[in-house]
Amino acid sequence: MKNYKGIKIEIKPTAEQIEKINRTIGTGRFLYNFYIAYNKEIYEKEKRFVTGFEFSKYINNVFIKENPDKSWIKDVSSKSNKQAIMNSEKAFKRFFKKISNFPKFKKKSHNNQKCYFFKNNKTDFEFYRHKIKIPTLKFVRLKEYGYIPKNTNIKSATISKEGNRYFLSLILEMKKEIENSISKKLESKEGIGIDLGIKDFATCSDGQIFKNINKTFKVRKIEKKLKRGQRKKSRKYLSCKKMGKNLYECKNFQKQKLVIAKLFFKLNCIRNDYVNKVVNMLTKTKLKYITIEELKVSNMMKNRHLSKVISQQKFYEFRTKLLNKCKEKNIELRIVSTFYPSSKLCSNCGNKKQDFKLKDRIYKCSCCGIEINRDYNASLNLRNSTQYTILT
Repeated sequence: MKNYKGIKIEIKPTAEQIEKINRTIGTGRFLYNFYIAYNKEIYEKEKRFVTGFEFSKYINNVFIKENPDKSWIKDVSSKSNKQAIMNSEKAFKRFFKKISNFPKFKKKSHNNQKCYFFKNNKTDFEFYRHKIKIPTLKFVRLKEYGYIPKNTNIKSATISKEGNRYFLSLILEMKKEIENSISKKLESKEGIGIDLGIKDFATCSDGQIFKNINKTFKVRKIEKKLKRGQRKKSRKYLSCKKMGKNLYECKNFQKQKLVIAKLFFKLNCIRNDYVNKVVNMLTKTKLKYITIEELKVSNMMKNRHLSKVISQQKFYEFRTKLLNKCKEKNIELRIVSTFYPSSKLCSNCGNKKQDFKLKDRIYKCSCCGIEINRDYNASLNLRNSTQYTILT
């Protein structure tokens, strides 16, 4: 049975390779934005939608011939360009299905910069301990060794730029080992319920509490430094505007922008690492099942007082990583509905407390008289819940 796995490693490209990566990213961004603008124009005139395939034919057969100054589009990987157009088409399809808003133009200043490379022949993605062969870039040096498993088939690669660092994301095709599920169930312990929150990141029904990483001294120190850095950037921006200079010509502004990008990257790494550690600690024991609550993060973010704190907690990323780990370890992942009253129910007698507010941190039952921590009570209710959907 085929199984796909994704890994992300840092690379150390040469100056020539960096130039080619930046050109590929820039061309992809141009085609993505041009596809959105072209579709708007065609819809206003002819009231029809242009597919990615039609637009690709138009670029190659009409646009480049009519505009010889845009011949640099063909200087980079054609498959990478095609993927940028397909991504733009996917954004439109999501908009038509009312999943997301109308596609936005990509900006050069934004950190989400990527380019795609696909396998053209057998020699592509040939790798050794310290280097990997990428189509059009040849061999690229790896900064981190030993992450790519031996005897694996690499399907595609994505190079992303974060600040002044470059990362390689690979999709690997691996053979899934079939485990003996009967012996696994015999060895497994009982399941646990996990209640995610803001005060503590996660509270488990077995008594484990994972603290909020954003309250630590290290994170707060970086956030303070980031706040000061952003003020500096703002002052440099205003001085550039007063002098009437282009922002790309202001070296001090560009330096400060890079400093802020590095701080954002550092914070992101700390939070991602913490989520990975929590997921690993929860799944390393032989559990029968894990029950979590379905959180509508986009709706939770509408609360302007808590939106920043909720976004820092990375609830959706936690769920995605837990789902993948449960599939790998053969653990049943259960998800309970958003409207299940896990906080209002008494875990001891099942009584429902209607007037239980968010500010109340201790649950006091009027029937059995039990006093218990709000989050711990919710985790026990999630563990004992019979109304759930199985994701794995």
